[in-house]
Amino acid sequence: MAMQLPTLVPTPAPVAALERLGDEIAELSAHLDAATARLLELIRAFDARGGWNTGFRSCAAWLSWRVGLDLGAARERVRVARALATLPLLAQALARGELSYAKVRALTRVATPETEVRLLGVGRAGTAAHVERIVRGWRCVDRRAEMREAKHRHASRALRVYQDEDGMVVLKGRLEPEVGALLMQALAAARETLYQRARRREKTVPDFGSVSAETFPVGQQQADALALLAETALHHGLDPGTPGERYQVVVHVDAEVLADPEQPGQSVLEGGTRVSAETSQRLACDASRVVMRHDHEGRVVEIGARTRTIPPALRRALDHRDQGCRFPGCPGRFTQGHHLRHWAHGGPTTLSNLALLCRRHHRAVHEEGYQVARLPDGTLQFRRPNGHPLPDVPPPAAVPEDPIKALREHHDAQGLRVTARTGCPSWLGEGLNVGWAIDVLHPLAVSARPSRVET
Repeated sequence: MAMQLPTLVPTPAPVAALERLGDEIAELSAHLDAATARLLELIRAFDARGGWNTGFRSCAAWLSWRVGLDLGAARERVRVARALATLPLLAQALARGELSYAKVRALTRVATPETEVRLLGVGRAGTAAHVERIVRGWRCVDRRAEMREAKHRHASRALRVYQDEDGMVVLKGRLEPEVGALLMQALAAARETLYQRARRREKTVPDFGSVSAETFPVGQQQADALALLAETALHHGLDPGTPGERYQVVVHVDAEVLADPEQPGQSVLEGGTRVSAETSQRLACDASRVVMRHDHEGRVVEIGARTRTIPPALRRALDHRDQGCRFPGCPGRFTQGHHLRHWAHGGPTTLSNLALLCRRHHRAVHEEGYQVARLPDGTLQFRRPNGHPLPDVPPPAAVPEDPIKALREHHDAQGLRVTARTGCPSWLGEGLNVGWAIDVLHPLAVSARPSRVET
């Protein structure tokens, strides 16, 4: 009996061309993922060695300035880079282009060295959407463990407050999540109050915020907010005294020391804790000032009226001109007025001799060796402690004429073979049962499953 063979119809040329285009997209995407793995290695090394600590508050802030990343995306790159240091299998899969950065980013939220092998299988088998669903359900596997953790948290709540050897007050504590959330909301409200106060330049409560207020870094901002919370609590119930006079920080500094840090003299807080002359100069840039004259035995013989170093009208003009911290790459909006030539050295309190800096960078200029000067054309020039200029905009990176060809040649030289199937998951289109997947994958779920006895 004769058999009729099926007729083979060649693939139409337009369809074949589209398939080749799709393969090229998939292959180049895998190359980019492999290059991203190298990028994360560089970021991790740069972060660990503190290469960003040249006036920037974090590695993410440096990345945002240097390579143009959104600050949130930069923080995520740093987080993933740090996580991959303890997850070599995920790092290798990304370096070979087998896992996309999106998958690795999700998996690093929950992966540990103990669970890395299982989660690597999830990344290879599923799509990015599958991985996200697995990750979202990962920590909800064992309710009894969560209850034990909640009881442990409650029993371990504590707060310690003590004064360190250098006079700084140190707070260490653990708060339950809901109490911590309450504190965080209160701090956020206080930070907003300080921001609005700085914008209006009101002088109703001379606290840390009125002397110097800033948005970045967050740790210093939180400290200012906590000071406002404590002051407000005392003023509204624990102590009815006048906050404007009772709750303030006073620095006593001799005029000679303020003009020249090398001169002998005092620079101390009200309680006697010494601060550096450079710190006194920084605070004096934008603060309330009272001049007291003493006789040869130290007795006060004359007290002048309190004045603002920078008058409110001039401060408003300064805010309007500078629109935030002028340090390159800093988006800080809580700022202090900085005298380019300090008034104690004869510098005038004029718009041309002033610039806005956040507290982090104001400290960098006064106490960390950074320098700032106004050039003849009116622009500001910042220099690092070694004297090298810090440009407002970083120089552009050198890019090959054909970057795709250069990337492929680089990977070929490394022995990396990337094809259109390299990053393709092994998913065959079946539905994803998240509950079953978590039950199989999560170590706690595996140990909690009752063993079956077969007869």
